[in-house]
Amino acid sequence: MTTLTRHRATAPETERLRKYRPDIQGLRAVAIMMVVSMHCGILDIHGGVDVSFVLSGFLIGGQLLAEIDKTGKVSLTKFWARRFKRLAPPMAITIIGTATAAWIFGSPLRFRDYVADGLSASLSFLNWRLVENGTDYFANDGSQSPYQHFWSLGIEEQFYVAAPILLVVAAWLSRKIFRNRFLVVLGLLAVIAGSFYLGLTKTSENQPLAYFATHTRIWEITTGVLLALAAPLVSRMNSGLAAVLTWLGLGITLVTAMLISDATPLPGYAVAGPVTGALLVIAGGCANPRLGAERLLDNPVLDFVGNASYGWYLLHWPLLVLWPYIVDREFTMSDRFRVAVLSFLLAVLMHYAVERRFKRNTQLVARPWKGVLTGFVLTGVTAGAMVAATSVPLNLATVSSGEVPTGYKNRATVQKAVTVTKISALTQSTLLKAPDDTTDRDCIATIEVTRYQPLDKCVVGDPDGRTTMALFGDSHAWQWMDLYDAIGQDLGVRITVVSKAGCSPQVYRILNPEVNREYRECDSWRESVFAALTKSKPDVIVVADRVRQEAGRAGAVAAWKVLQKTGSQLVYMTDTPQPGQNVPDCLATHLDNATACNRPDWQALEYTDFRAMEKDVAEKYGAKVIDTADAFCASGVCPSVIGDQVVYYDNSHVTASYSKTVKPYMEPLVKQILDAM
Repeated sequence: MTTLTRHRATAPETERLRKYRPDIQGLRAVAIMMVVSMHCGILDIHGGVDVSFVLSGFLIGGQLLAEIDKTGKVSLTKFWARRFKRLAPPMAITIIGTATAAWIFGSPLRFRDYVADGLSASLSFLNWRLVENGTDYFANDGSQSPYQHFWSLGIEEQFYVAAPILLVVAAWLSRKIFRNRFLVVLGLLAVIAGSFYLGLTKTSENQPLAYFATHTRIWEITTGVLLALAAPLVSRMNSGLAAVLTWLGLGITLVTAMLISDATPLPGYAVAGPVTGALLVIAGGCANPRLGAERLLDNPVLDFVGNASYGWYLLHWPLLVLWPYIVDREFTMSDRFRVAVLSFLLAVLMHYAVERRFKRNTQLVARPWKGVLTGFVLTGVTAGAMVAATSVPLNLATVSSGEVPTGYKNRATVQKAVTVTKISALTQSTLLKAPDDTTDRDCIATIEVTRYQPLDKCVVGDPDGRTTMALFGDSHAWQWMDLYDAIGQDLGVRITVVSKAGCSPQVYRILNPEVNREYRECDSWRESVFAALTKSKPDVIVVADRVRQEAGRAGAVAAWKVLQKTGSQLVYMTDTPQPGQNVPDCLATHLDNATACNRPDWQALEYTDFRAMEKDVAEKYGAKVIDTADAFCASGVCPSVIGDQVVYYDNSHVTASYSKTVKPYMEPLVKQILDAM
């Protein structure tokens, strides 16, 4: 989102390399509108950040190359002073302001993670934190950080640190060896080719790495630098050809951006479309054609939007993430427009109140040590504020008496939970731990695993039990592991947990959002499980999975046919309710109104037709059915707190603490099945 200083005087027609490019200002406005529209869910259009990367590479690369041509070197202090003056003040305001808003309005459970992200953002390496955390940028489950969009700024800022040094060295070596810029061109082409290849190959292997990492994205900025190097040559192209290229480029940018969908593996090859389009617009504009796309891009509206583009980029995402907490209701389409408009108005205010003031302060560049010092001070203050925020109290009650929370005791417990409004101090004291309240056994295969491997640590219950059982499914089977461990110990059953994240035991074609493609690893893993179960023939196979839209009768039949051939007693556990929101976050922001976090059973027991189909097929192949709903729902409501226990640790899965309390309900059902064998 880097801008070039605007010179109001129009360049003469004979001056091809203009100091101010209104087409670039317009393209910058188009890019930010693409970003905001996509993030807010107004238009399904991607690629705005990719266009911005190209613009940054062209503008900053052009500045650096011009200084190298003129002096043979780059004043690092002046360059960094200009970057600090432009970027640091709005960043500091946004980072600190976002933390303040998150503490006032957001979930206390997320605040610590938020400020850790804010610290990373202030130090310009948030993209690497997101890689380490395996963040899904397009997740729609309330897990997004209000600082998540700083990943792209981090990449640009890392580029600003390295680019002037590398370009000066490459230019000096090229002059010494070849007496021209051959080595610079060769180096830029190598970076583009290598980075693009890494981004393409890593998309299917490690999507967070491919999406956020500097080395898989730097090719987009580098293409802009290469074009800046070629600008004097490109500016001499035929005016008619240049005009065609600009319109073609604008069309390619918009069309390819709209063709990218949620199912498109990103970044992969798809981002090459917006990047190529932006390059063509900029390249054609170098020749200043009279009938080029500049006739559309150069207008007061896009100029105004372009001026506010940096602030709009900074502000729209935090407002978007925190908005549901601020208004305390489900996010609607009208809310999407409200966020887009309000964030733009705030960006305009920031532009005039902050950006322009620093822009006009010539002393910060004339005496570059002042600019660099100002940048370091702002960065230090921002980082220090984030560190200090880690000790801010979270306004949740704590109980130190050692009192143990109760959970499910009987149906009356669930019935009573439906009407509870105020969350007890005991429940509040468990909230901080609720997001991590899962079984502590590492017995769920991760996405990349393609074959089932039995593990001793995944054998629970009674290891010496004569009766053997397999608990088979996805994370909605794994969530019951501690419960089955307790049941197995009581009933003398040796239980093997066989589970894989997001992988239904029934033969469905699953599109995994984390890898943004068909879940091939699930298919191969499931087949290996079928082979293992056919060989081991456990006495009982319990199947549990999350009901999903991909479900189909043919896939269910295919799975139960295989399982029936094992000769095992088959059991099908109906899926647990879907709370539809992150329950710990909801409870932490509704301490006096727990009912706001409950859900009607007709919504919580979603995909009713699919649930009925799976149950019907299971019964036809001889499976006994355990209906879990009675342990979660009563009187048409599925509460989020039962007894003193938080029922779900996210927007889908049951906490280990609550699942273990369901033993009085579940154990008699399991025992009845075993006794009938």
